Amino acid sequence: MQNFKDLKVWDKAHQLTLSIYKISASFPKEEVYSLTNQLRRASASIPANIAEGCGKNSQADLANFLNISLGSANETEYFLILSKDLDYLAEEQFTILSNSINEVKAMLISLILKVRTKHRNL
Repeated sequence: MQNFKDLKVWDKAHQLTLSIYKISASFPKEEVYSLTNQLRRASASIPANIAEGCGKNSQADLANFLNISLGSANETEYFLILSKDLDYLAEEQFTILSNSINEVKAMLISLILKVRTKHRNL
């Protein structure tokens, strides 16, 4: 077990989620229960699964939850693309969020590999 708040990837994912909540507040009202909700839930799932994995007792469980976070990051990336293509996001907003989600994904992949290697060596 470890404190998830000490992980840089958790902090980066949390900051991304906060940004998405703020930016998606300006989405059309008809999207409140669809795209806005899906994008927010997908992004919040990234740091939430990191936190849950850190509360587990084994490296294998942690790796599994990090993998789920990576899936949520990919889902978030798609919803950002969709939001841009529907003109809900300006190009500059999309670029900033896209760079951030790609950084989170790279950090997650690195951490997953590290945790799996550590698990094998136990």
